[in-house]
Amino acid sequence: MDILPRAFYDRMADEVAPDLLGMHLVRTIGEETLIGRIVEAEAYLGPPDLAAHASKGNTRRTSVMFGPPGHAYVYLIYGMYHCLNAVAGPGEYASAVLLRAVEPVAGIVGATNGPGRLCRAMRIDLSLYGHDLCEGELTIVRPPEGPGSFEIERSPRVGVDYAKEWAPKPLRFTIAGNPHVSRAPRPKRPT
Repeated sequence: MDILPRAFYDRMADEVAPDLLGMHLVRTIGEETLIGRIVEAEAYLGPPDLAAHASKGNTRRTSVMFGPPGHAYVYLIYGMYHCLNAVAGPGEYASAVLLRAVEPVAGIVGATNGPGRLCRAMRIDLSLYGHDLCEGELTIVRPPEGPGSFEIERSPRVGVDYAKEWAPKPLRFTIAGNPHVSRAPRPKRPT
């Protein structure tokens, strides 16, 4: 497998996120291998980004983001759904890319359109917090046939209305027309 090297992640998240599209997320559990093609990712641009967890500083929850790029930042939302981020750079800048959806390639059972569903289907949980994505049981690899040719769509991130001027920024990247992409943000109704 052609595992993405640490240098791939050592850039700002808005550069890493579109380059992750078409790559394979690989989860190995014993003899079982689960593979999903990344079709949706959101960039979180470190401490200045009010939607990023890093904007709250280096805490127990976010500490992996303030370390070297290429590690997994896994967290729990609503007390029940896990979310997987790839820590990006540059250096120890604390930017990250949320993996929002994958297209099942091998071994995956269940829906994968949305970060919680993706993690449930690929059995990703807090035990993988801080895991090095460059080796071991959770990696991101170049597919053998290459990432393929596709159009990338950009839109605002999902569920970050609280982030003031950061909310409308087009930091969500999707493979255009892919049926495994999660829901689109709902437009606000006029008041």
